[in-house]
Amino acid sequence: MKIIRLYIIPLLVLFFLFPSSMLAEESPISELDNIADQALQMTKVGRLEEAKQLLQHFSDEFSVASVHHSFSMDELRVLTVAHNQAVEAVNSTSMNLQQRVNTVTSFRLVMDTLSSQYQPLWTEMEDPIMTTFQQVKTAAENGNSEEYHSTLNSFLTKYNIIQPSLKLDIPVDKAQELDTRISYIDQYRQDVIQSTNPQETLSDLEKDLQNLFDGVTEDESDPSLWWVIISTGSIIILTLSYVGWRKYKGESEESKKAKRLKD
Repeated sequence: MKIIRLYIIPLLVLFFLFPSSMLAEESPISELDNIADQALQMTKVGRLEEAKQLLQHFSDEFSVASVHHSFSMDELRVLTVAHNQAVEAVNSTSMNLQQRVNTVTSFRLVMDTLSSQYQPLWTEMEDPIMTTFQQVKTAAENGNSEEYHSTLNSFLTKYNIIQPSLKLDIPVDKAQELDTRISYIDQYRQDVIQSTNPQETLSDLEKDLQNLFDGVTEDESDPSLWWVIISTGSIIILTLSYVGWRKYKGESEESKKAKRLKD
């Protein structure tokens, strides 16, 4: 009986601390996130029929989920556009596989942004985006026009994948400011490379991009989150220590009783 109590008490503590994670079924939002991920995986391997079915399934499940989860108008607008573009991509006869994957990835990242409580998946695009932009700067500095236009196109493609997610995850004014700066460089790309100091314009954008990713990382390091983790861990440790002490005390009492009986 004592051994049973030794294990039951910590489990009860965990139950009261984390009831939703132990008992609750997968939430409708998590289910939508899983469907979006499956659609992306099917698209990557060229199984477009399965991807189409999954995107249709997403639409059906979203109608159900929206009854239980309140989406803002901005969230609905961004998600609807991303989903429609994903459907068009898997049905397109003119897109190549990489274009389809990029479009469905963008939809997948939007859904993840809506479902993630902590660091969203779009932040994992930091390395490819920053690396490609560094190549843009290098080509501009060397005056290599062909390489400059090629790497700039590659950067824009990568940025466009995360751009819808940014609308949901960062302040509107910051998202608009970043879009404006990038649109300017795209529209006046030739003027930028032919200017006397193209590095100045490109360096300003690079700082904005780095601040974008650094800002998300800093938000995820919120001290209050660590306080919750530490507090929860302390409660569990104290509980286990108390149970161990009770067990030790009980065994000591039993030992004393046995010794008195022998005496």
